[in-house]
Amino acid sequence: MRKRDLTNQRFGRLTALARIKIFHKRLARWRCICDCGTTKLVRTSDLVQGKSTSCGCKRKENFKYDQTTHGHAAGTWSPTYHTYAGMIKRCYYPASISYPYYGARGITVCDRWQERFENFLTDMGERPEGTSLDRIDPEGHYEPINCRWATPHEQRINQRPRKSQK
Repeated sequence: MRKRDLTNQRFGRLTALARIKIFHKRLARWRCICDCGTTKLVRTSDLVQGKSTSCGCKRKENFKYDQTTHGHAAGTWSPTYHTYAGMIKRCYYPASISYPYYGARGITVCDRWQERFENFLTDMGERPEGTSLDRIDPEGHYEPINCRWATPHEQRINQRPRKSQK
């Protein structure tokens, strides 16, 4: 097997410093230093194939960015984000307990809201305390012209008629 010299070559945020032979595994690894200063042992194939491009700091940064761009899903979900996530879940995830009453009936979320939480937030605003998301037309879809923040009393008045059991 041909040994590749990767010394001082960059792979994303990693720079290969030295080849380390691990005898019990018969595999070569490279001691790399990440741009953040962390050192890490990485397999040659993972470097060359682009599978490893940082010590893990990039993934952490991406996760932090994804979770905090709007400030509603960092750590604990805000009430508004919780409502948004529930709407998506009941319309698109068959494993959801509410799916038979929403997604299975053809109730969908408008493309704009599916695309980004920020769009939902712009259209609906923050969820006022003591309210939940209500579709004005119970047979309609989740979209700006058909949704409002409603109290439990308003929600009960607006329920679709129940089928009688015979």
